[in-house]
Amino acid sequence: MSLAEIESGRTAGPPSAGAIPPGSLTPGPPASGPFPFDPLASRPAPPRRRFDRSLVDRARSLRVTVADLLAARPEHAGEIGAGAKAAAAQHRRETARSLILDLLDREAVALMAAGQDPLPPVDETTVVELVLAMLFGLGLLQVFIDDDSVENIDVNGADVAFVTFASGEKTRYGPIAESDDELVSMIRSAAARFGLSERRFDSAQPELDLRLPDGSRLSAVMAVTERPVIDIRRHRLAGHTLDDLVEIGALDEDLARMLAAAVRARRNILISGAMNSGKTTLLRALAAEIAPEERIVTIEQALELGLDRQDDRHPDCVAMEARLANTEGVGAIGMAQLVRRSLRMNASRVIVGEVLGDEVVPMLNAMSQGRSGSMATIHADDSAGAFLRLAAYAVQAPERLPLEATNLLIAGAVHLVVHLDGEDWRPERDLTDDRWAERDLTDNRWAERDLSGNRRPDAQRHGFRASRHVASVREVVGADGPLVITNEIWKPGDDGRAVPAAPLRDSTAALLAAHGYEPPLRASIGAW
Repeated sequence: MSLAEIESGRTAGPPSAGAIPPGSLTPGPPASGPFPFDPLASRPAPPRRRFDRSLVDRARSLRVTVADLLAARPEHAGEIGAGAKAAAAQHRRETARSLILDLLDREAVALMAAGQDPLPPVDETTVVELVLAMLFGLGLLQVFIDDDSVENIDVNGADVAFVTFASGEKTRYGPIAESDDELVSMIRSAAARFGLSERRFDSAQPELDLRLPDGSRLSAVMAVTERPVIDIRRHRLAGHTLDDLVEIGALDEDLARMLAAAVRARRNILISGAMNSGKTTLLRALAAEIAPEERIVTIEQALELGLDRQDDRHPDCVAMEARLANTEGVGAIGMAQLVRRSLRMNASRVIVGEVLGDEVVPMLNAMSQGRSGSMATIHADDSAGAFLRLAAYAVQAPERLPLEATNLLIAGAVHLVVHLDGEDWRPERDLTDDRWAERDLTDNRWAERDLSGNRRPDAQRHGFRASRHVASVREVVGADGPLVITNEIWKPGDDGRAVPAAPLRDSTAALLAAHGYEPPLRASIGAW
């Protein structure tokens, strides 16, 4: 069932009881006149898309009945929320589907006997999918999670949800739960079912980070905000390789070949960038260059990378996740402790999903003490700023390393820093104005690319996001007191994408050449 079908409020047959009549929710006039560069300003605004309330209510009612029926079956008692293995989970899901269809069939027979119309087939399919989402997923949010065109989901209470699509389009939806209490209950259920261990989400532990079954990352807070807040980041490019990133314009083909050789040559690589710049996607693409026979240990605050799920690429991969303290305040295992533990796990490479604090010192020690070929990501505004961020974390760590000592450690551990960038080119607009917030996504006039795949020249004016891209690459040369000495071998070009800037050091060039990378002729004739 597609998102458009579920949210349209219209069916192929007669409308079900309580359905929203088409056109009945036409928004009011804008507050400040037409927006600039809006070719559809003169077109009547489309009706606000909502979930059909009657179908959602029917699904909620069925959910309670089906949950009771499943719990009454010996082979399913206690299984919902128990985190069973994939095969058992699939069996439960199919059993639930059969129960739902049976209940709907009985209801249809009763309605026809009373001279009433049953649910149309489209609505019936919608109800089935919604009940399954409520039982095994995240309710109405699951509809967006399962939509490949969705990139980010931000929920500010039960009745306010903003969905950002891959094109950069941001749309407001709601409600996605009956109340804030139901929203919190739904997240608690997910915390109990997903992840390596059950996690709490209550006033005593108001923060939650969680990897969803599809690999999306969920972050939630309560008690510290007026209403519960949920943010979900979907990873649409989880299986992409460097070649795939070249094809979509994220980096130059020559740069991709150099980075691939650097991975094979076991160079330690730090990936920097702002939030939502594509660091995790690039890290996965670099990891795809690691030989299958190598043993990888990944360390994360909350599972997100998913390399352990790519059995064809990484059959010998162990994913480790930090653990919070229990209700007695004991049992916490931090990132720094996991990095130290990884040194005893016979790992060929250690990958830290995101450097966030005091794990930086053991990570740098691991990189410089035989765990070459390791990788990590870090938040930074530019490639040079990554070193300042590392130093800031190091001075806050228990070791309290001074800047000079930290820089020596960095110079001995990190070989390359790859920085990602990306801009939002949206004009300012009021998301409550439905000409912006509720566009018809099936209208090809709003497509970023035409049917031949060519980017429309006016896509920027319509507010589409420029693609994320590699902007800079630095080679670490050494340290001199308060400075880390680097060469920016690729720098931002006129369009912000990385272009060759300086030659590699002779020793590095020779090492990469031994692993299949020969720079193009322009490097040897000084045209960098």
